[in-house]
Amino acid sequence: MPLRILLILGALSAFGPLAIDFYLPSFPTLARVFDTDVEHVQLSLAAYFVGLALGQLVYGPLADRFGRRLPLLVGVLLFCLASLACALAQSLEWLISARFVQALGGCAGMVVSRAVVRDLCDPISSAKVFSQLMLVMGLAPILAPLGGGLLLNSFGWPSIFICLTLFSALCWLGVALWLPETLAPTAPVAPLRGAFGEYVRLFGDGPFIGHALTGGLAIAGMFAYIAGSPFVFIELYGVPAEHYGWVFGSNAAGFILVAQLNAWLVARHGPGYWLRRTVWFYLVCALLLVAIASSQPAALWPLLVPLFGCIACLGILLPNATASAMAGQGRHAGSASALLGSLQFAIAASAAALVGALHDGSALPMALVICGCATLAVLMSRLTRWAERRAGHPSI
Repeated sequence: MPLRILLILGALSAFGPLAIDFYLPSFPTLARVFDTDVEHVQLSLAAYFVGLALGQLVYGPLADRFGRRLPLLVGVLLFCLASLACALAQSLEWLISARFVQALGGCAGMVVSRAVVRDLCDPISSAKVFSQLMLVMGLAPILAPLGGGLLLNSFGWPSIFICLTLFSALCWLGVALWLPETLAPTAPVAPLRGAFGEYVRLFGDGPFIGHALTGGLAIAGMFAYIAGSPFVFIELYGVPAEHYGWVFGSNAAGFILVAQLNAWLVARHGPGYWLRRTVWFYLVCALLLVAIASSQPAALWPLLVPLFGCIACLGILLPNATASAMAGQGRHAGSASALLGSLQFAIAASAAALVGALHDGSALPMALVICGCATLAVLMSRLTRWAERRAGHPSI
């Protein structure tokens, strides 16, 4: 795949994590500005997850019917305008509503980027490309909280959303000028009225839905960490907002390094092989995290060790779950990508909301939700393997 297209797809895929991670250091500030608490500010994060989950179901059929470019250009423009609305928010309710609309626009990049990879690559190559995209995407969790903290202290919280506005405007230009249409002109036209039926078919595809849910549960654990870490790091352990990005970014660095290792691993064994094995290591790290959080250590570093392991595992789990789910979905890659992403972020929204609901002034709620997600991911991985064998579906 040409480097130019890979960079554009990486930027589009980064919309989700960038719009999440960039404003995390501002949670305590937003709580003071809008005269509320951090738990209510977390609703803006949950609203974003809900928008991602719902919006993807719309863009999938549109991408199969009208091609990849047009829905993408519309979605990126919507994200740009909603980011500006966030910067102008006068109340928490305004911010929550604008974040929801922002997600409806941003999810276009996530849906279409997966569909473009499926258009251009076979399953093994897809796993490699998704791993490479993790390198581009992974820079967002490293740079975004650090940059967000600096902007917060220098120019105030609205500047964070102004930067998102400018970033999305540049992405729109990149798509308009350099991203070609990848849906083959000879591909059968997918009528919009058949979208619901296509989603029903995908729900009946055991291997697809199993891999999608395995990846969704894994990413839900990451978003439980995203939702809980501002309180744990900044409020509980006193990490300055401007230094939050360094702590957050160290975990993202592990994610990036393992994702690049995965690109090498899948050339020796398929993505399903590594997915089934890594999910167990994810569970072990999550169990250690619960054990340490239960003891309420006086220092932060004991928590950071199993957290690093949990987030690093995602560098293998996410690209391989995506590649395994998208294998064999060529004609309807847009709808498959949409349902995949929608399921993942619906679970992520639930996990983020659950962290807020269980808030008790400690790190334990975050750890328990991560562990619950890891446990269910192991169970779903086992069920998916059973479904593949029963259907005679070869594991890639």
